[in-house]
Amino acid sequence: MTSPENPPSGESAAPLTNAELIHPDVPPAPEQLPDVPVALTPSVGDEANHRTVVHLLRHGEVYNPQGIFYGRLPGFRLSELGERMAERAAGFFSTRDVVLVIASPMERAQQTALPVAAAHDLEIGTDPRITEGTSVFQGQTFGVGDGSLKHPKQWWHLRNPFRPSWGEPYEQVATRVLAGAADARDKARGHEAVLVSHQLPIWMGRLKVENRRLWHDPRKRECSLASVTSITYHDDKAVSVAYTEPSRDLLPGAQKIAGA
Repeated sequence: MTSPENPPSGESAAPLTNAELIHPDVPPAPEQLPDVPVALTPSVGDEANHRTVVHLLRHGEVYNPQGIFYGRLPGFRLSELGERMAERAAGFFSTRDVVLVIASPMERAQQTALPVAAAHDLEIGTDPRITEGTSVFQGQTFGVGDGSLKHPKQWWHLRNPFRPSWGEPYEQVATRVLAGAADARDKARGHEAVLVSHQLPIWMGRLKVENRRLWHDPRKRECSLASVTSITYHDDKAVSVAYTEPSRDLLPGAQKIAGA
């Protein structure tokens, strides 16, 4: 979890500077991002040139037998089920007008992007702005009875669910992921782009586009494994959001753990 549009006390938050939009351990963007080849073909009709769709694809299931809240930790790759989810996503996008595929730096996102990009003969770009949020619980098991929350010393981190106090501010997450989406929109103008990200950034981006409050119950996020949240733009304006679960039938076999 991570910060609302307005603190619950009514105090106005200071605007974020460019340096604050990315956590210190994530390099800034977009000026440092490599150019990603975009396979453009003419769209039919003038109106099509005004419509661009940016799909936010959550990665597939991760192999995590110990139930670790992995966050940005390296080395967490897709499980066999997760690889099937990635292939399912590739099938979903196979008939779409996809000209750009970008992924978070995390291994699980890069793996999920691979079959999607291959289906369109595209290279995978990497954007740190769409990576997972930070959390003080990273590297721990997370739960009340058998996880980190059984220790009273951890309770202090839960003092403010609106910002939140345990990790990267929600507003910051929403700002950076939508900045990445806007760049993808500009590169894929008149076509479609796929950004492979994580549950929290995708959910924050959706709430922001829909002008909803950012603080929420993380158990109620509509963003399952390998799901697709699609933002349709008319020119530069987001005009609609759609949600699809290409791997819905695979979800019952997935682990029920946090940290994706």
